[in-house]
Amino acid sequence: MTIQSVNKLTALAIFDIDGVIRDVGGSYRRALADTVEHLTDSAYRPSQDDIDVLKAEGVWNNDWEASQELVFRYFEGHETEMPATQDTIWRDAAGRGGVAIAYDNLVAFFQSRYRGTDPNHFTGYICQEPLLLKREYLDSLTAAKIGWGFFSGATRKSASYVLEKRLGLAAPVLVAMEDAPGKPDPTGLFAAIAQVTPTSKIPVIYVGDTVADMYTVVNARQQRSDRSWIAVGILPPHVQETESSRQQYLTTLKQAGADVVFSNVQELTPSAIAQLVLQREEGRGKR
Repeated sequence: MTIQSVNKLTALAIFDIDGVIRDVGGSYRRALADTVEHLTDSAYRPSQDDIDVLKAEGVWNNDWEASQELVFRYFEGHETEMPATQDTIWRDAAGRGGVAIAYDNLVAFFQSRYRGTDPNHFTGYICQEPLLLKREYLDSLTAAKIGWGFFSGATRKSASYVLEKRLGLAAPVLVAMEDAPGKPDPTGLFAAIAQVTPTSKIPVIYVGDTVADMYTVVNARQQRSDRSWIAVGILPPHVQETESSRQQYLTTLKQAGADVVFSNVQELTPSAIAQLVLQREEGRGKR
């Protein structure tokens, strides 16, 4: 969505990408688990539940940092022999849990799994990510005069791959990891909004699948209270395998500030957006 006919827009939807536009359960999360397993010398491989618990803290949106944090927590709770991967991790009294990590090497290993080892082409787990929406859904928003764009913690290359190559979008509005501080800082959300409609104060819906995404909207309301902000949570596929995990994750998103939670992003139809905007505006009017 580029800057065009912005004076006619009725609302603006900004989307996270991972867990909303694409299923990353077998890609980013798999690479995260691989990385932690590698750095603990196969002593610990985090489960999906372990990753969810960490993400529920609301500050681990960056999966490289999340990998590092899980490694630190493992060694803080276990007295073990020195890992074999000494080029990346070593005993150091100054480090956490008696361990220091070469962060650049951690990132390189993670990327070798997620993007692959070919520097010119994606060959890793990223090639296997199922899409969670169709291009026609975004077209329906445009037809309903709802602007849209993307704010993601993914790298620009990774985000552009799914948006441009997989979905066929031409130069979509995108604020990626390299462009703004990580969530829940709302700076990147503000930047995405400015690319679509730099002057209008129309209501903004931010759509994400994590606690950090919901906190981003909470922080946006606090910093810019002159417009309506709506937090929409999406249940990522891996939590929908059982009803108990689904309900637990839904509750977590609601407690973090989600105004509504859907099982799939395409349930956020133009009519659903119109209803959410009306409810938010009515709520603001009663204050």
